[in-house]
Amino acid sequence: MKLSSPHQDSRRQHHNLLAPFPLLSPRQSSSLYRSPKPHESLGMGPPIESQMMGSKKQIRRVEFVRIITQALYSLGYSRAAALVEEESGVPLQLPVVSDFRREVLDGRWEESVATLAKIGPLLDETHKLAAFLILQQKFLELLVDRGDVLGALRTLRTEISPLGLCRLSHPRGYLGESGVEGKRHEARMALLEKIQALLPPHIMIPERRLEHLVEQALAVQREGCIFHNSAETALSLYTDHQCGRDQIPTETVQVLEAHDNEVWYLQFSRDGRHLASASKDCTAIIWEVVDDDFVRRKHTLAGHHKSVSFVAWSPDDSMILTCGTEEAVKLWDTATGECKHTFQKASHGFTSCAWFPDGKTFVTGAADKCMYRWDLSGAELEVWKPRMPRIIDLAVTPDGSNVVCICHDKDIRVFNLEDKTERVIEEDHSITSLSVSLDGRYLLVNLVSQEIHLWDMALNSRSPCKYKGHRQGRYVIRSCFGGSDHAFIVSGSEDSQVYIWHRGNGELLEVLPGHSGTVNCVSWNPSNPHMFASASDDHTIRIWGLSATKRDRHRRSSAASPTPKSNGGISHIVNGGTRELLENLRPF
Repeated sequence: MKLSSPHQDSRRQHHNLLAPFPLLSPRQSSSLYRSPKPHESLGMGPPIESQMMGSKKQIRRVEFVRIITQALYSLGYSRAAALVEEESGVPLQLPVVSDFRREVLDGRWEESVATLAKIGPLLDETHKLAAFLILQQKFLELLVDRGDVLGALRTLRTEISPLGLCRLSHPRGYLGESGVEGKRHEARMALLEKIQALLPPHIMIPERRLEHLVEQALAVQREGCIFHNSAETALSLYTDHQCGRDQIPTETVQVLEAHDNEVWYLQFSRDGRHLASASKDCTAIIWEVVDDDFVRRKHTLAGHHKSVSFVAWSPDDSMILTCGTEEAVKLWDTATGECKHTFQKASHGFTSCAWFPDGKTFVTGAADKCMYRWDLSGAELEVWKPRMPRIIDLAVTPDGSNVVCICHDKDIRVFNLEDKTERVIEEDHSITSLSVSLDGRYLLVNLVSQEIHLWDMALNSRSPCKYKGHRQGRYVIRSCFGGSDHAFIVSGSEDSQVYIWHRGNGELLEVLPGHSGTVNCVSWNPSNPHMFASASDDHTIRIWGLSATKRDRHRRSSAASPTPKSNGGISHIVNGGTRELLENLRPF
């Protein structure tokens, strides 16, 4: 073979070399390992009572010491780890295993394959798979790092092929892991982790085992804490984790009164920095979130001739759609408040709208029982005419593969745009609103039967999670996901209150008074777990936060300027100014 440039030719040829071989994904299997006898494990006998520890005597002392030693080594405390091994008499691993690890990390492939045969007892198939992974790494480093095509071919033919497992990983997955010493070390560490998945854990303890056990314990504590609602991801190891009710935003910290009529819809932007509201007064308002939870008006979007019932933020929050009640859909620039385009059909209006994740197209539900896909210039790209009643609400899943809609009946319809299929989820009562979780897995719907149902689309279950306690029978009431990891469900209600449930167990956690009319819609700030907003027929929007947050904001606003004023810690904003509490608002 004539090579004018080894590196260039290797890049040109490695795709052809690997074409016949599918991707290898070895998995740990108990069938690949013959269980050792007690005396074969690290030269120690079977566990006795003195080797057990903990209040319930469920922890083997030998295993406990070994994972502590491993953790010390991984943290860089080598002398301390060696001292633990010496003083306890419990080695982290057998000398042959230590030799094997060093040989793999040093790239001494022939020696590591030979040493592997000394680690045991292993079944032949386990040994072959581990040897294959080692030689595959050798092959990739020769081919990609060194550009040694002849050496890579020689390894393939004389070392890998005799194993009968010629299923190589494609080098494209290796290119990003190699090229410099640091990246090559990462690739070899990843190789050791794959080999560990094949070998029994008492021979090679899985990497970062103590960290994994601690993370598991913290996850269990966090899942068991029904009030957990913190933006902080780290939990303390010093005490068991338990949050109180004070982590739930239950205090009205601000009342917005810029709308002249009922407020029907509101939604925070995806970055949490803005809030948009839609009203029966034929306007929408873009609010700006400043100083944690203080909200001020930024733009009033006027131009609709009928009530505005729906808003939708673009994926990058640079644009927003507003939908009039059976009227046109308008596209606005959120920075300037300028209307960029009006989308309309001559004979009918629209009822709802939702963006596709590309930010260049969106879908509208229309009064003619059709769905239309548009681009930003106003071109009508597609029309779907499903056999169903008038569409009243719709959403697009975050991956853009499904359009979910509800109609004036008892069905949730999921249209898969990739395979052109339709799935129908049947309810027993009429549905009034729809919300999709950020991961696209869960559907949340409000029913006129005074229930909220949560459907898990991944399970295809016929039995949803149910949330009860609020009042709904005459009007469109909307709910949403909220809080840290979407741990809560929050909804409006016809009894003028806001209801909060724990999503996992369905427990009703809070009932919040404050509004003096039906609460039509709620929206939780996606970047601030301690902030949500509610919209009501009493013409107001309430911003909810923590008690401490309210006091801090009140002190800041009082010290800074007379605007906004506060009344009992609650700011009332009217057309950008302030005034006292309205008489028809409920006292606290």
